[in-house]
Amino acid sequence: MDFEKKIAHESALINECVKGNRIAQRMLYDQYVDYLMLICMRYIPHREEAREILMDSFVNAFRNIDRFEYRGDGSLKAWLKKITINQCLMYVRKQNFILSDSVEPAEIVETGNSIDAISNLNMKELLSMIQGLPDGYRTIFNLYVFEEMKHREIALLLNISESTSKSQLHKAKMQLQKKLLQNSKKEEYGT
Repeated sequence: MDFEKKIAHESALINECVKGNRIAQRMLYDQYVDYLMLICMRYIPHREEAREILMDSFVNAFRNIDRFEYRGDGSLKAWLKKITINQCLMYVRKQNFILSDSVEPAEIVETGNSIDAISNLNMKELLSMIQGLPDGYRTIFNLYVFEEMKHREIALLLNISESTSKSQLHKAKMQLQKKLLQNSKKEEYGT
């Protein structure tokens, strides 16, 4: 589908969703469900809970689609992503995850092995490693790395200090690096 047809299609799809057209809603759902589920799984490691958050995200999107302003290619995807991340964060807040202000003294050691280990991972393995992080680490890691937020923005969003955000990110990176090195050693020794 060329660019102009895609815009016309997406714009028409949005207009039909605003009218409550169930077929258009299903088309929009089918188009974005996998992408948004991956986002949910990054924040919520349990599939059933992530699926519930995903459904809440779509309900929220369809309820508010009349407020959506189409701003060109990618704007609908960005809007749906924002809704989904907000739903995930509301869920995480309700779970009362614990964030610690302390920074444990540790260094991230850059080695060729850890870089090789990253390149050898498939998306499923990487997602599994991220899901294995404690709630606070995982949330801040996702916001910093995938959503490209600054520590100040994360601190305001989660009502924590910037130093807590930095500490949690550091700890998340340390845990991921440890897992990557363990994975690399397993591959090296064929276990």
